[in-house]
Amino acid sequence: MTQKIRYFQEGLKNIRTVGTISRSSPFLCRKMVGLVDFEKARSIAELGAGDGVITRHILPPMHPDAKLLAFEVLPQMSEHLHKIEDPRLIVVEDSAENIQAYLKKEGIDQVDYILSAIPFVMLPQELGLKILRACRVALRPGGLFIQVHYSLLAKKLYEEVFGNVRIYFEPINIPPAFVLVSEKR
Repeated sequence: MTQKIRYFQEGLKNIRTVGTISRSSPFLCRKMVGLVDFEKARSIAELGAGDGVITRHILPPMHPDAKLLAFEVLPQMSEHLHKIEDPRLIVVEDSAENIQAYLKKEGIDQVDYILSAIPFVMLPQELGLKILRACRVALRPGGLFIQVHYSLLAKKLYEEVFGNVRIYFEPINIPPAFVLVSEKR
């Protein structure tokens, strides 16, 4: 069975956790990863890493001394992350609301970037706010929170937590997607 079919099945079974029935396209992955300054980034978090489709775009340009903490709550998805052989990748099978505990465990004060595919529109609002507030604390000043969405319904969440949001559109994805970017100021 191909990875796309497995992802489709997992998306149907756990739509509230996965948030979509298809993997992010290479175009969407490149749009998100293109916002990262890999020359300076030494710590990156990926939230809702799924089966690693975006993870595999983050790792190649990363600095040899950088770390990537990939958060994924679904064991069926995280098993794919564990198969990626890269010592810079740390797979975290826990909710992103606990990001600070895992940063502390890895000796990281704050991350430079957070890339997220968490389906915030499908989460209870209080949980979504809790995760975003934890991310704001975990992000260094000037760092970027980069989020993929399939609508702009959650835009106000990012404005509330970060005070700013830029929007990019990627039409070559199923479904077409928005990339929302907030800077910690």
